[in-house]
Amino acid sequence: MISNKIKQYLTLIIKLTIVFGAFYFIYEKLANDDKLSWNQFSEIIQEKFTITWLIFMLGFSFLNRFLEILKWQNLVEVVERISLYTATKQVLAGVTAGLFTPNGIGEYAGKALYFPKSETKRILFLNVICNGIQLIIAIFFGLVGLLYLGYLYSFLIILFILLLLVSFLFLTKNATIKGYSVQLFIDKIIEIPKKIHRKNALLAIARYITFSHQYYFLFLLFGVKIDYFTLMATITAVYFIASSLPSFQFLDFVVKGSVAIWFFNKLHIDDYVVLFISTFMWMANVVIPVLIGSYFVLIFKPKRN
Repeated sequence: MISNKIKQYLTLIIKLTIVFGAFYFIYEKLANDDKLSWNQFSEIIQEKFTITWLIFMLGFSFLNRFLEILKWQNLVEVVERISLYTATKQVLAGVTAGLFTPNGIGEYAGKALYFPKSETKRILFLNVICNGIQLIIAIFFGLVGLLYLGYLYSFLIILFILLLLVSFLFLTKNATIKGYSVQLFIDKIIEIPKKIHRKNALLAIARYITFSHQYYFLFLLFGVKIDYFTLMATITAVYFIASSLPSFQFLDFVVKGSVAIWFFNKLHIDDYVVLFISTFMWMANVVIPVLIGSYFVLIFKPKRN
């Protein structure tokens, strides 16, 4: 058996690894990205951003993360009632743990550590539900955006792939792998009270509207004069395509920035504007929560059974 002293040392090492790893990846990305000129970034901030605008933009970031915290607090009620502070702690620590893991997978483990080991599977499942509804909304609005922009073939191909995937899952829903099956997953979803599902969906929609409009108002700040529906359709298409690509959280703005440049070039928007907005979105919605989450990782104490 591992002694309590050794467990404490291992926990400390894991905490420090997560925090230093997060800070290192943020530093590497911000200091060594060839496409990012900090002089230009600083000039744009001074020229475009008044204090009022900066507070307005950061307000979107706060609301975005706050809605995610409310989503988690709502879903985890299936296991136990937690306070808003506890939900905040778990979400931000999860964001930090997921920063340098593929597609933020570390977030799942980060949240699960706050609960007894006996609840690990349920917490991982609830995290899938939490992120899954956000993905479904991104797919829906992304497809609507592609269709509105006239990418009919892309729309039909993606829709065909999604229908194939859904058909495959339906036909194999009773097939089991190590005791798990699609049908079991569906049954577990049905077990969750409908009021929790409804609240989860409404909060997810509100969160999607929040960060997509943060993008929109940033373009307005740069004097982009494109009608609302075309600009919003492009934003939803960019987010959908970028979210579909495998990536690490710390590379998020590189992936989204590259996809965004391709789409917004069609609207004759300068690359530097798109790159700046993608960078700002990443810093406001990922870097700041990670910095706060690092504190919660450091003060983390394992939940006892």
